Amino acid sequence: METATLKPLAATLPTPPSLNHRILTATAVPHFKQIHAQILRSGLDISAPFLSRLLALPLASSPSSLDYALSVLLHSPSPDFRLANRALRALSRAADPRRTLVAYGRLRRAGLALDRFSFPTVLRAVARARGVAGVVAREVHGLAAKTGLDTDPFVQTAVVGAYAALGRAAEARMVFDRMHHRDLVAWGVMLDGYCQSGCYNEALQLFDEMKSSGIVPDQVILATILSACARTRNLTSGGAVHSYIVESNLSIDAHLQSALISMYSNCGSMHTAQRLYDDMSPKNLVASTAMVFGYAKLGKIAVARSIFDQMTDKDLICWSAMISGYAESDQPNEALKLFNEMQLLGVKPDQITMLSVISSCANMGAIDQAKWVHIFVDKNGFHQILSIRNALIDMYSKCGSLADARTIFDETAYKDVITWTSMITGFAMHGNGRSALAVFDHMILEGVKPNGVTFISLLYACSHAGLVDEGRRIFESMIRDYRLEPKHEHFGCMVDLLGRARLLQEALEFIESMPFAPNVVVWGSLLGACRIHSDVNLGELVARRLLELDPNHDGAYVLLSNIYAKASRWEDVREVRNLMKNKGVIKEAGFSWIELNGHVHEFMMGDKSHPRSSEIYGKLDEVVKELELVGYAPDTATVLVDLQEEEKREAILLHSEKLALSLGLIDSKKGSSIHIAKNIRVCNDCHTFMKLASKVFEREIVLRDRTRFHHYKDGVCSCGDFW
Repeated sequence: METATLKPLAATLPTPPSLNHRILTATAVPHFKQIHAQILRSGLDISAPFLSRLLALPLASSPSSLDYALSVLLHSPSPDFRLANRALRALSRAADPRRTLVAYGRLRRAGLALDRFSFPTVLRAVARARGVAGVVAREVHGLAAKTGLDTDPFVQTAVVGAYAALGRAAEARMVFDRMHHRDLVAWGVMLDGYCQSGCYNEALQLFDEMKSSGIVPDQVILATILSACARTRNLTSGGAVHSYIVESNLSIDAHLQSALISMYSNCGSMHTAQRLYDDMSPKNLVASTAMVFGYAKLGKIAVARSIFDQMTDKDLICWSAMISGYAESDQPNEALKLFNEMQLLGVKPDQITMLSVISSCANMGAIDQAKWVHIFVDKNGFHQILSIRNALIDMYSKCGSLADARTIFDETAYKDVITWTSMITGFAMHGNGRSALAVFDHMILEGVKPNGVTFISLLYACSHAGLVDEGRRIFESMIRDYRLEPKHEHFGCMVDLLGRARLLQEALEFIESMPFAPNVVVWGSLLGACRIHSDVNLGELVARRLLELDPNHDGAYVLLSNIYAKASRWEDVREVRNLMKNKGVIKEAGFSWIELNGHVHEFMMGDKSHPRSSEIYGKLDEVVKELELVGYAPDTATVLVDLQEEEKREAILLHSEKLALSLGLIDSKKGSSIHIAKNIRVCNDCHTFMKLASKVFEREIVLRDRTRFHHYKDGVCSCGDFW
């Protein structure tokens, strides 16, 4: 601060009229500095009018001017507390609230008394400063108590606001409860404080207390409460607030109407939200974004996109809502397209946007896209954010590059439980159970406590690596050593572990010993094992149990049909499929996709829609002939429909992953790697096909199916033929 050249303003002669005129007509700080120099030379005391006029200038945008005004105040022979309050208010309007706190400290050391108007200004700065502001808040609160102003409603409300803004909701509530006079502003500050601190249920309870005390809420408070209802998805309370507004005949402005639309959208009540939205004219950004978010959450992406496209002005929140909607609706391509469009328009993403983009890349399994996103993250300063790093580990794992995932993991200085669990999950989905267990052991040595998700990943790793004893040990340790109650997902993983190891009877007994009723996940795990090991009798029993819980579970019908087909019980197959048809149950169609040169190509079974279809099928014929020379013969037993042998052979050669591989071989060179993803489990024939192709055509083939990764190289798969 500029204090070196300033001297106290002395009290001597009356002020000349010309000097007064110069003070009154000065319009900039440099003018005041010239006048100040003249005052110092004359020995006059005109600090009050000088400061009063100086503080009337718009000083907030100039830190040096604020410092100058404060120095003049502190070097006045008899500083006036009213001018001190004006100086504090001027400082509080600056971008950096810490200047107000520094000024407060200097005024205290100068012995200047503070009054009931000083404290709220300082406390508002405290609320904005964060950091050490909690200590300052208590100090200011203590000073108010010493001066007897802690019972002043004006000061008390400011104290409540400061504590609440700093996340100290409990301390704010203690002060609030001691207030003898609580006006509408005080209630609003406390309610807003609860919401800002994430204490939404407490806000709803306090709102009920407010109404019981006879205070009538205004539109701002009602909007705050509706926000709390939206955050907690409390449709009952939100509907009650709406009814209160209607019954009280309160006027609904655009802000309150937007709050109502946001509440109904967040609670999934889109019919009511749409009715309110239709009545709104003009439609504002907040309401439109809420509608996009609400429809996207329900999977109604087309409706969400229609509203999004009609919006003339879009902010980052709106873009993020639409991108997130695509990501969560399993449309990663659309999410990335929209993100690129957003970039072209110059809208800069935030952490939330980037998490959706990274998630989309992970779901696509497209390694080139993943690397591009990683570069974007580094260039735009997101790489130090832990949640982003955790998401990148997951993304690379799902895109088939464990090496990149491990590099990010190793370079992450501080690792939380999500970081460790993400790496464990990565190894698990690649079938590397031993490495997953090693990471877990390291995690424990580092003193990081595992959670329920960690144990799901560990059991999954054991299941896909055939580590039965280790899986049993992990399950027991979770309960005994970490006092975690296993949930359905943990039991499902254990059943899957035992089932894959052909311990079907033990798996059934394990289910029967569960402390709560098994769900479709648990029964589904055992039914999948029955399909793998062709246990028809147990499969029928398990399918019945599963369909009792969910009569429209498509997976149960498909697995049972496959079990019958493997046993050549074609009449039973037809019966199951007729049952599916009558119930309107549709089997999920299998498809594969491959990323080449930044573009993703999708294939269905027997697909001929690709523009290079003729070339792809020509390559497929060539591949089949080459593989037959080294012993490949189509495994028609994996064709689970009743066809003639030659028809089965033709059908199995048209599987979508074989088409994707053919395109990959056309557009790649020897020694390179080909990345393919498939939405359902890879069949035995395609598994053999990929192994042989990796050797004959000298490519590393990385295939991600529904449950795990397969790395084919030199005729061998990383899964050891155990999947």
